Amino acid sequence: MTENAQQVAGLLLAAGGGRRLGGRPKALLEHRGRPLVEHAVGVLRAAGCTRVHVVLGAGAAAVRERAELGDCVLVENPDWADGMGSSLRAGLDSLTGTDVRAALVSLVDQPGIGAEAVGRVLAAYESQQSLVSAAYDGVRGHPVLFGAAHWAGIAATATGDRGARAYLKAHEEAITLVECADVARPYDIDTAADLKHLE
Repeated sequence: MTENAQQVAGLLLAAGGGRRLGGRPKALLEHRGRPLVEHAVGVLRAAGCTRVHVVLGAGAAAVRERAELGDCVLVENPDWADGMGSSLRAGLDSLTGTDVRAALVSLVDQPGIGAEAVGRVLAAYESQQSLVSAAYDGVRGHPVLFGAAHWAGIAATATGDRGARAYLKAHEEAITLVECADVARPYDIDTAADLKHLE
């Protein structure tokens, strides 16, 4: 196990209600015969994250029942309908006070981003000051890694569906970009048309 894997926790945001998918919780969409949330946890683990926190919201009880999430820490976000910002805050809050030095944040609805891309971002971790982001042809995307020194600032600005966008924009010069376009495709599963990406 690398030192990075011990100091960095995977933080999977899987609370979305799939508004544009007719209200089907994204965590429970099927991919390769299993719930999408299970696939996403598997990617984080394959990339080297030994500790994984999963933020649940829409359909949380059904996700707990149907998905095999092993020894993940499950965090329920009662405010999930307010958008991704509330889930990010809930996830960071669940890591505060632990010995984790950074959170590697991934989204449940991006199955085109596999372990190789996540592993590259993880490998760029240096300290609690680290801010790392995957990039696709130079454009910032997911996953992102936030050193613990940034958590309070991110939580203070994470509102609605913006997540950490405002914080990252304000700290652009501090971000290490890790190019991943050669190994991953950063599409989202947002609409019925996007379901074609699931197998």
